[in-house]
Amino acid sequence: MSKKKEEPKAEEGAPAAPPIQINAQYIKDLSFEAPSTPGIFAKLQQESPDVTINVDVNAHPIQEKLFEVQLHIRATCEVGKETAFISELVYGGLFTLNVPEEHLQAMLLIECPRLLFPFARNIVADTTRDGGFPPLMLAPVDFVAMFQNQAAAAAEEKKSGNGKDAKKAGA
Repeated sequence: MSKKKEEPKAEEGAPAAPPIQINAQYIKDLSFEAPSTPGIFAKLQQESPDVTINVDVNAHPIQEKLFEVQLHIRATCEVGKETAFISELVYGGLFTLNVPEEHLQAMLLIECPRLLFPFARNIVADTTRDGGFPPLMLAPVDFVAMFQNQAAAAAEEKKSGNGKDAKKAGA
């Protein structure tokens, strides 16, 4: 009996910890600028806008098994040579991950952002709409392809020698 009291392990048949748990979601930074208003609204009636969207993912450890994942979304809308709006969002989440080490990067850079994206997408749409423009509805993002491209770039950088020197040479 005393031996069982000393071991705080889960009993057989007890549910295992989930592989991923969302502890919190939050806006870390949000910016919206419409430098050419109100004149840009007339131009939008005559010309089609050119919208550029960049999405990036960052992750870093907070504690053991606890990680912060950040989605960085920047949208720029231009009509001719004038900027209609610039929207920037950093949307974060705190995740507890209970996965083997070899799966950690994929979980952080694919699954966690996949769970955050619908909320970030809604914030961008609401922000552009509240700024007086049609809501910017972001298309789904292929986080798997982003992860694979990042891994391929890192492998190529490693092949070409010292990664830091190769990065500096290419800049």
